[in-house]
Amino acid sequence: MASEGPINVLFVCLGNICRSPMAEAVFAHTVKQKSLHDRFGTIDSAGTASYHVGETPDSRSARTCKNHGVPVNHRARRVTKEDFHTFDYVLCMDTSNLADLQEMQPKGSKATVKLFGEYDPQGETIIRDPYYGGNDGFERNFKQVTRASEGLLRSIGLL
Repeated sequence: MASEGPINVLFVCLGNICRSPMAEAVFAHTVKQKSLHDRFGTIDSAGTASYHVGETPDSRSARTCKNHGVPVNHRARRVTKEDFHTFDYVLCMDTSNLADLQEMQPKGSKATVKLFGEYDPQGETIIRDPYYGGNDGFERNFKQVTRASEGLLRSIGLL
């Protein structure tokens, strides 16, 4: 896909307030740092559930990103069927998200749907939900999505 037009990437978790907005922010930041912004169209995130639609990211997720110099600017939304036609990659955080997305994905849509963690060179395929835990979970997630962001860029031939 690296040689085709702009690449659109959607990151997905359950509520779109912890993991997926962090992944969106880190990936967009990585793309900008590597001067690859011209290769990407839309970088966004969404949730499989509508619990938090319209809300800003969890303060712990936003704080973790900001502590690492990564800006966060997002309002939670739910995944739509159109997303599977708009985005080239729909990347989720755990197997429950994956099952939900595979059930939602319309036949014939263009999106590659998979675990974002599959791009982690350390092999941590599941990015666990830190919502009910402490700050350590958010730090762990940040490290995972940072590694997976570079792994994704390598896999599509941009690094």
